[in-house]
Amino acid sequence: MTRSELIEKVAERLDGFTLKQTEIIVETFFDSIKEALSKGEKVELRGFGNFRLKTRQPRKARNPKTGEAVDVPEKRVVYFKTGKELREKLNPHLK
Repeated sequence: MTRSELIEKVAERLDGFTLKQTEIIVETFFDSIKEALSKGEKVELRGFGNFRLKTRQPRKARNPKTGEAVDVPEKRVVYFKTGKELREKLNPHLK
C-alpha cells in the first residue's frame, strides 16, 4: 500500500473529509512519529506495534567489489516490534 492509497482508504472512512484534509491528517500522523523517533522517544501504537531506536555499533566490513576493508560508523536504526493483535492477525494458526 502506498501513501496515496492509504490516504484514499482513510478518506473513505472519514465521512465529510476531503482528500486534501485527509492527507493533512495522515501526514501529521507520520510527522509525529518521525519527530518522536528523532528525539529518541519510543512510539507505542497498542495492538499494532512499537517503534524505537537501536544503536548499531561501529564495525569493520568489506567492499564486495574490491574486497577492501571499510569502517562502518555507528548509526541509529528504527526497530519495529509487532503488537499482539497484529501478530495474531498475521499468524492466526499460532493463537
